Order: sequence, then C-alpha cells, then structure tokens
Amino acid sequence: MKRKKLPIGIQTFAKIREDNHYYVDKTQLIAQLIADGSHYFLSRPRRFGKSLLIDTLGELFAGNEPLFKGLFIHDQWDWSIKYPVIRLSFGGGVMRNSADLDDKTQELLNIAQKSLGIACTEQSQQARFAELIRGAHEKTGQRVVILVDEYDKPILDNLANPQVAREIRDGLRNLYSVIKDCDAHVKFAMLTGVSKFSKVSLFSGLNNLRDITISADYSALCGYTDEDIDTVFAPELDGLNREQIRQWYNGYNWTGQSVYNPFDVLLLFKERQFKAHWFETGSPTFLIDLLIERGFFSPNLAKTQTSLELLSAFDVEQIATEALLFQAGYLTISNVEEPITGYWVYTLGYPNHEVQSSLNSALLNAYVVDGQAAFKNRLILLDILKTNNFSDMQNLFSSFFASIPNDWYRNNPIAQYEGYYASVFYSYFAALGLDIILEDVTNFGRIDMTVKFNDTIYLFEFKVVELVPNGKALEQLIAKNYAQKYQHLKQVIHLIGVEFSKETRSVVGFDVSSLV
Repeated sequence: MKRKKLPIGIQTFAKIREDNHYYVDKTQLIAQLIADGSHYFLSRPRRFGKSLLIDTLGELFAGNEPLFKGLFIHDQWDWSIKYPVIRLSFGGGVMRNSADLDDKTQELLNIAQKSLGIACTEQSQQARFAELIRGAHEKTGQRVVILVDEYDKPILDNLANPQVAREIRDGLRNLYSVIKDCDAHVKFAMLTGVSKFSKVSLFSGLNNLRDITISADYSALCGYTDEDIDTVFAPELDGLNREQIRQWYNGYNWTGQSVYNPFDVLLLFKERQFKAHWFETGSPTFLIDLLIERGFFSPNLAKTQTSLELLSAFDVEQIATEALLFQAGYLTISNVEEPITGYWVYTLGYPNHEVQSSLNSALLNAYVVDGQAAFKNRLILLDILKTNNFSDMQNLFSSFFASIPNDWYRNNPIAQYEGYYASVFYSYFAALGLDIILEDVTNFGRIDMTVKFNDTIYLFEFKVVELVPNGKALEQLIAKNYAQKYQHLKQVIHLIGVEFSKETRSVVGFDVSSLV
C-alpha cells in the first residue's frame, strides 16, 4: 500500500481527504471550545501541537473556508463573518533581557498592524496594543480574536537568571492586561504555553481566562488518540508492534482521554524506529539540576501525589518540583481522587517508556561520576537479567559504588541525601525501560520495587543498615509472603534484599531467594 504524506502545518487538524495527506480532525473539540466560552488558557508540554491549534483557530475565525471543507466544523460555522485576528507568538528566538522583549513585542505588533491594515500612533506597547484592538473592531465591525502562542517562553528562557526573568514577567503582565481592559472589543482570546504561571504573578490583570489545562473535556485537544492511530494512521502500522507504540509514546493525560505526542508518532512512522524522539529535542538540564539540588528521591517520580494548587505553583520565585515535572511533560496525571468533597488528589507518573527511560538515563549521569560508565553498566545489567546471575548483579553495583572517589562524595551534595543509593539502583532499572511497579501493594504490605522481565518476576526490598539490622531486607520479603501475589502466573520469582551503608557508601547486603 502506498503511504500517504505525513501531516503538514494546519492540515494536521483536518481529516483524511483525497489529496494524498493524512489529517486528524480536532474541529469538533474546537467547536465545543468556542461554544463553551470566549477566554481561555491552555498549558501543554513542548511539541504537542499548541501552535497548530492557534493557527487553526486563527484560520477559522478569519473565515478561510477552503481549509475546513470536509471537517466537522465546516457545516457548523457561519462563513459569512470574518473576524479580525491578532496573533502574537513569542516562540521565535531567545529574549535575554527586557529590551529584547520590547523589540519582539514591537515586531509582533507591527506585523499585526500590517495584516489588519491599521496604522497605530500610540508610542507605548500597551497603548499600541489597545489601539490596535479598538481599531480592528471599528474597521471591521466585528470584535477581535486574540491568539497568543508561547506566552511564557521569554520567562522560561531566563529562569536561570531570576532578576531578568522577573523583569520580563512584569513586562508580559502589562501587555496581557490589555486584553482584559479591552474586553468589550474582544470576541475570543486564547493563550497557550508550556507553564502555568500563577494569576498573581502574571495574570493579575487578566483574571477572566478559563484554564482548561486540566479539563477532561479538552484532554485530547492537542495530541493523537488511540483512535487516531488506529484509523487515520492505519497504513503506517504495518511492520510495527502496535502495543509497543502504545507503551513507548501514549499515556499523556490531563484527567480525560490520554494522547500520544504528535512529534514522536510522526517520526516513528517516518524512521520506523523506536527512539526518544521527543525527549532528545529538549535539554532537561535545568530540571535535572533542580532535582539534584533538592535531593528528590527518583523512585517517587513514578508515584508522586500532589494537589492542583501545587501543580499550578509555578513562578520565578517559587517553582514546585511537581509542577515543573508535570508542566514540562516528564510526568503526567495517572489518577485523580476526591477523598472528601472538594479535596482533589492527583497522582503523577511517567507517561510512557520513552520518558521513563530517558529521564532516568539523564538522572544517572547526574548521580554518578562517569556517564559513559553508567551507560556500559546498564548494558551489563541487561545481560545479567537475561541470565539471572545475581552474583554478577551484586558485583556490578558493589564495584560501581566502590569506584566513586571520596572527593566526588565530598564535593557533590547529591551523595549526602539518604535516598541516593536507592535512587541510583532504581534509575539503572528504569533507564532500561523495564516494567517496574513501585510500592507494589499486596495483602501483606508494599513491595519496594517489582520488576517484570523475560517472563520473570523480581521483588526488591531496600534497607539502610544504619537504620535496620543486616539481613532484614530479604527477611521481610519472605516473612510477609510478598511472592504470593504473583504465584498464579507460574513464573520464576526472585526475592532480592538489597542493603546499603551510608558510612561505607556501598552495597553491604545482597541476598536472593528464588521460587520456581
């Protein structure tokens, strides 16, 4: 079967039509969005189609009917009305200071003036923006559509320099406040970005935005669903393992339908290889440094519980670890509970294999002295799991910790926090992308870590000998009969007790009991 061309530009939001391209129709959700309200904010990780969504809204309100023929919204829309559209995108280039921001804003306003055929005379950017909105309404007789893409990028580019980030934040706040001040002239407004800065810091003058970031109705507004993969992209599935596609790239969720990152899927279909396509397009250096600085226990990445307030606690002066991981796309919502009315608990976890493996690989490079050695050790660990040679597994980790110079420990605060050794051990397994369950619940308690590989079950218990006497790790696995949960699978089960010493900085206990 001849493959169709992969999506291009705005066409990604359309259906399959007879022009040799793939299309995914999101216009039913867009119609619902417009019917439900008029002022929106949406946060999504990078490369999720936010700019494409903004472009689609812009073309729709501008009345570009040919682009929407055959789509859901075509017969629902009044094409006789063409709204004036103002688009501001801060995605291009890097703004290093407030002067750069002023230049960029001036450029964007000039482009909008030219597009709408309006000559503004006001000097300040706030005044010019307001003049442009009023002028567009007066000239066309239709209220204005305002679309802001990458609204937060100038701030994110400067998080390492808080003073500059604050100045840029204040400049953007003044600009965005114009939208609220000119509300009588505004038909529709949407701001999109990666992060959600608090209303107090950035949106204090724009408090009429509805935040649909965590909205079940719009969870799939950006990204591809399982249905899209199975129908629109069905011709591309030949020769690829469908379940592996799901495990590698699906799983991003904002309390509704889960989605795939479009960038990952399109590159998979083009290159026909499973790789960390999305992860490799961005450097998580700032994130990794922050996790190390705060001594974040890496196993918690797979099961972090938090509140909506903490997920939204993102600002120059206060960046909650959970919020940064979630908004950047390294964690997603895996479960939502309301234990008492109005009190919501969100459980975060890795969205998929790509993120779990790649993020833990990056963490290992920060945990240890030699990143290349860590990579080689992962390959050795994979071979060990294939042969179940536990003496070699013990020697691998013992020799690894023994190889780290004392000077490194003295100069790196990451080695001082109590969870360092267990974090390294866990990240080696997670970096291989293995099927891992943390705090695996049984009738008798919780297993620290369960690993499933090659029709074999590995149950791990971790202890620190300065806190618990030697030998207690394996003893707990046996005494609490943790293996019972998996015995019905008729697979080999290995109980592994791992004990660390903070004083000797090494693995001092590694006991195994196997059940066939």
